[in-house]
Amino acid sequence: MKAAGILTLIGCLVTGAESKIYTRCKLAKIFSRAGLDNYWGFSLGNWICMAYYESGYNTTAQRVLDDGSIDYGIFQINSFTWCRHGKLQENNHCHVACSALITDDLTDAIICARKIVKETRGMNYWQGWKKHCEGRDLSDWKKGCEVS
Repeated sequence: MKAAGILTLIGCLVTGAESKIYTRCKLAKIFSRAGLDNYWGFSLGNWICMAYYESGYNTTAQRVLDDGSIDYGIFQINSFTWCRHGKLQENNHCHVACSALITDDLTDAIICARKIVKETRGMNYWQGWKKHCEGRDLSDWKKGCEVS
């Protein structure tokens, strides 16, 4: 019940920010330009697949977890470890406000996601990626998107 109330509150706060849901091919182009293709050995398909299963390509996606922390944005980056939500005990490894991860400008989200992959040595941080993308042929994720 408490989580439902928090989700409602977050929904009210987010309504001020315009939600953008990217298409697969638009994200493929953005991710490719940002140098994500083969970053740490992960193909562009891995990034597109992960973003789909984490957020449905929604820039303002937010999920409150049982521990009270919140996952933010297209990559569902957690407030306790990776971004600053306002609490002093948060680690903020990406040195970014969580609110910067829920905008249409994906720069901060991409920089943080790259840091997560580097610091955790892979994409295992993302459960959506582990469950739906890891070890699979992901070439179809960029098919028809005019990216190399």
